[in-house]
Amino acid sequence: MTDNRSFNKIKKRIDSYRDDMINLQVKLTAIPALGPDSGGKGEYKKANFLIKYIRSLGFKDIKEFNAPDKRVPSGIRPNITTTIPGKNQEKTVWILTHMDVVPPGELKLWDKDPYKGYVKNGRIYGRGMEDNQQDLVASIYAAKAFFDEGLLPASSIGLAFVADEETGSKKGLEYLLENEKNLFKKSDFLVVPDFGNNKGTMIEIAEKSILWLRFKTKGKQCHASRPSLGKNAFAAASHLIVKLNKLYQIFDSSDPIYQPPESTFEPTKKDGNIPNINTIPGEDIFYLDCRILPSYNLSDIQSKIRDLADEIEDRFDVSIEITPVQRVQAPSPTPYNAPVVTALQKAIKDVYGTNAYPVGIGGGTVAANFRKKGYEVAVWSKLSETAHQPNENCLIEDIIGNAKVYAHLFLQK
Repeated sequence: MTDNRSFNKIKKRIDSYRDDMINLQVKLTAIPALGPDSGGKGEYKKANFLIKYIRSLGFKDIKEFNAPDKRVPSGIRPNITTTIPGKNQEKTVWILTHMDVVPPGELKLWDKDPYKGYVKNGRIYGRGMEDNQQDLVASIYAAKAFFDEGLLPASSIGLAFVADEETGSKKGLEYLLENEKNLFKKSDFLVVPDFGNNKGTMIEIAEKSILWLRFKTKGKQCHASRPSLGKNAFAAASHLIVKLNKLYQIFDSSDPIYQPPESTFEPTKKDGNIPNINTIPGEDIFYLDCRILPSYNLSDIQSKIRDLADEIEDRFDVSIEITPVQRVQAPSPTPYNAPVVTALQKAIKDVYGTNAYPVGIGGGTVAANFRKKGYEVAVWSKLSETAHQPNENCLIEDIIGNAKVYAHLFLQK
């Protein structure tokens, strides 16, 4: 149940923040927060800016949880929380977003500098605008509206801004759950705005297992005009890539709750081998991104992949090392009728006038860390689906609308 009179006040207040939201988005984008796995220096500067910013807005209870990381200049990966007490302090409605972003990729594909945000046709452009700053900003101003209006939320409000979401969350939410045992309660509502569609109709409650593998093929380098003197690691690896496509036929189960409904096995990144054309490479490295239905055990997947690699080894007289880069067996899903899911459905209906439904996705979002610990969590956002793309952008109206959805949750009794 929601106090409609209070909600109308909150909605008007959120509408008044439009320019402030845009300005914050631009300022955040100007502070690249790339993790060390992506060649960056981490989230330290962005976190410091964010702490000063929300303090200037009136947030008082701000806490820092710094995960040690020697790979970055600061030596830490910062995680931030801020809370506002509500009428019912036994329950907190948490909105958890992440500060880190992915690299911009090929700069020539961007219309402008990816770290200089700009507005065009009702959208804000720049790296990180949608993933995940749109909802980070929305959550801040949804909460700010309460103390600007002098209203007490029905439950306490909790905002969390975490590190390392783009590269596994070991220094982010995973660190918090392992080291801050009393931060989140099983009675809390946990919302992670890191997935959605442009209608706001999808609430993610389940994720596929994730298996990222590194394949290192070792052959023998030689002159390209005398291939019989060597063992072409690149050719062997290429044949393995084609053979790995058999995984689609071997593990062919489907589940309609997921999009796509089947497991996927896709070759992605490839490391450089040799710098010149006239040498046969003696070593080659590529990567495979697998998103597996939870009904399959990852050990069975890895065993079959090893069998396929063994066939290539025998055929080309090479050796192939397979190393997991990320391996996450999917936890149990959030129930489709969990209180946080039904509360979100009501908020989305009241704000956007649309019905949202539970779905499963290829993963992974940071929410999987909650589910592994037995928390019920819902992943939702209304967004433009431009994450990780050149000219990443978000609709300004989505920032404002999503802020109203979060405010609605804060008011629900």
